[in-house]
Amino acid sequence: MPGPHDHAKSWLTRIAALPRTGKVRILNVCGGHERTITHSGMRTALPDDIELIPGPGCPVCICPEEDIYDAIQLALNEDVMLVAFGDMLRVPVNVPKREPRSLEQAKAAGAGIQPIATPAAAAAIARAHPDRQVVFFAAGFETTMAPVAAMLAEGVPDNLSVLLSGRLTWPAVAMLLDSGEAAFDALVAPGHVATVMGADEWQFVPQQHGLPCAVAGFTPASLLAAFHSILGQLHRRQPALDNCYPESVTAGGNSLAKSVLARVMRVTDAKWRGIGMIPASGFTLQPAYSAHDARRRFISKTTAANNPAKEARKRIGEMPPGCDCAAVVLGKISPTQCALYGRACTPRDPVGPCMVSDEGACRIWWANGMRADATGRKPDIDAARA
Repeated sequence: MPGPHDHAKSWLTRIAALPRTGKVRILNVCGGHERTITHSGMRTALPDDIELIPGPGCPVCICPEEDIYDAIQLALNEDVMLVAFGDMLRVPVNVPKREPRSLEQAKAAGAGIQPIATPAAAAAIARAHPDRQVVFFAAGFETTMAPVAAMLAEGVPDNLSVLLSGRLTWPAVAMLLDSGEAAFDALVAPGHVATVMGADEWQFVPQQHGLPCAVAGFTPASLLAAFHSILGQLHRRQPALDNCYPESVTAGGNSLAKSVLARVMRVTDAKWRGIGMIPASGFTLQPAYSAHDARRRFISKTTAANNPAKEARKRIGEMPPGCDCAAVVLGKISPTQCALYGRACTPRDPVGPCMVSDEGACRIWWANGMRADATGRKPDIDAARA
């Protein structure tokens, strides 16, 4: 049997030879997976009865609108330097036209905002500017929260605080499955998240819901190995969890990273933009690190600015009008099924966050030449790949 590193072509041959009884819908929950799938033309290469669905794999896309708004207001109204990962700067929020609708626009209006690539860069900036308050707007999934936790555990300057917007990946999948409205038959679990948290975190998919699940890496061969495993499980009617990324992923994950995460952060209920509250899906700082919580340090400003009773903030927490990013994130529609895709919403002038982030399905599809149907019809994923 081929291994995970065998040539993708051999996996395609094996997949084509597998018996199937009907359409199979496989959800991925990782922007890196979706990028590999789309860039490699995998949807076209696979048999027509296999549908690959992008799901909740983009932390920028689900970052609460309130958190982004708070970051904008902090940068505009407090004497702070706000630092954030680069793809957060262009994410739009619901505000009157006269106000900046993104961190990028707030920066253009004079706010002190700087993009960074790593948590260590935030600490370095704070040390370089000891007389100025630095706020690190930290949004991301477990793979981002682990280095943020490590940064805080190692010790940071007193002038650095964190506006935390961290999320866990698996609770969104659990919510979909528990709802009874999940539009998929199997799951490819994210390799990077599993590297930190462990493959066993995804045991609930086969054990509680009877669906096949495989952890995959980021090469076409690794993903195809996962698809082959899933299709074999479906044929045998024996759902299980298969680790197709053993070179990086263990059952229990990175024990040191998980230990630091637990010491610095605790899990809490959290909002996902356009989706709502998902139990036990967010991170907040442990009491021992609350001195570095930007919400506590600047709470009067952020609370007043984010009052949902304010006329200008009636759409608080929602996607922009007409934007179907939430449905795209949940795998309910494909990017090209959003009426704004490629029309009002493009990477040059994005309406929703899925067109902003490099991990957003809309941005990935657009970058790889997938366009909305010229007739105005809303094609499904299969039609979009034709």
